[in-house]
Amino acid sequence: MRKILKVAAPIAVLLAGVAAFQVLDATKPQPEKNEDKPRPTSLYVDEVRSETVTVGVKTQGEVSAKTQIDLIPQVSGRIVKVADAFAAGGTFGPGDVLVQIDPADYELAVTRARARIAEARVKLDQELADAEIKEKQWKDWVKDGEPTPLALNKPQVAEAEAKLRAAEADLAEAQLALSRTRITVPFSGRVIARNIGVGQVVNAGTSIGRVFATDVVEIKLPLTDSQIAELGLPIGFNASANNPAPVVTLSATLGGRQHIWEGSLVRTLADVDKDTRLIYAVAEVQDPYGKSADMGMPLAVGLFVNAEIAGTHSRSALVMPRVALRGEDKVYVINKDDKLEIRPVEIVSTSVDTLLVSEGVAPGERVVVSPVHSAFDGMHVVPIIRTVENESAAESTTVASR
Repeated sequence: MRKILKVAAPIAVLLAGVAAFQVLDATKPQPEKNEDKPRPTSLYVDEVRSETVTVGVKTQGEVSAKTQIDLIPQVSGRIVKVADAFAAGGTFGPGDVLVQIDPADYELAVTRARARIAEARVKLDQELADAEIKEKQWKDWVKDGEPTPLALNKPQVAEAEAKLRAAEADLAEAQLALSRTRITVPFSGRVIARNIGVGQVVNAGTSIGRVFATDVVEIKLPLTDSQIAELGLPIGFNASANNPAPVVTLSATLGGRQHIWEGSLVRTLADVDKDTRLIYAVAEVQDPYGKSADMGMPLAVGLFVNAEIAGTHSRSALVMPRVALRGEDKVYVINKDDKLEIRPVEIVSTSVDTLLVSEGVAPGERVVVSPVHSAFDGMHVVPIIRTVENESAAESTTVASR
């Protein structure tokens, strides 16, 4: 009996403890549940404005010389002098002698031509004198009938006159060849390359260098069909008094600084490029190495530039800050219930600071101009209108986000 009690007593105590624990657990009070509501995101917004704007077109192109030629002598000979300016990058003016070919042979040809002229004049004087004598003899001796031209020495006079004219032509040709030993060009320009040196013998028709004029440069600018329509330019456009040339602003970064030049769009090509299906316009800049240079920086031939062609007509557009654009064609709009809407827009034009659209938003609507992470339709936000005081803070936030 005692052995049974010794075993049963601990078991009874254990069962009593378990039962007491279950009773206490069942009767304990339930903890209160506190659900935290999500806090709305605060975002800077700007109101959309409706404005009448003149929209330009942006494109790119390479600067090229309007006049660029190979320098080719028209006579043969040995080069006896090369101007210092006739070197790659050299500058020259109209009429400057760049290369001198040995003129000795051509000076001798001029002398011989002058001698032939003298002979021809003597011969002509002789024939004229004979004609005068024959005419007098006919009148004194024959008297009856009409004399033949041969009887009056007229064919001989005509022949002598023709030989004189030929001799004069030979002299003009010899003088022209002599003048061509001095190689010049009729414009101010610069040298691209030189292929000869002093003492070298050159033949007529052989290229001795390449030069270009610096009075005008041109830029061939590719335009899409929509850009042509935006500018209101027809294919084959040529600027004139009745069709003024649109202004073109050109820019490029050189030496760590952005430079700007101004030109004008003078024409569009009359065909569509068969490979790119683009239409090309040509802009010109006058005196790019002189008065049109920006802070001393010329619009150099071969430079690749950005171009903005000024629009020719005004149109209505919805204006907002450039930072409102999300991706390629979307903006975030805050509706009247302070909820975010993601909307696609039809972009008219963009610049560094401004976005112009034609549809997708309405005037007075609020667009988000600060960074948003994980945005979705219906997202509840707190809109903050940008003011002078908080604008700098918004821009700092944007820069940090980037």
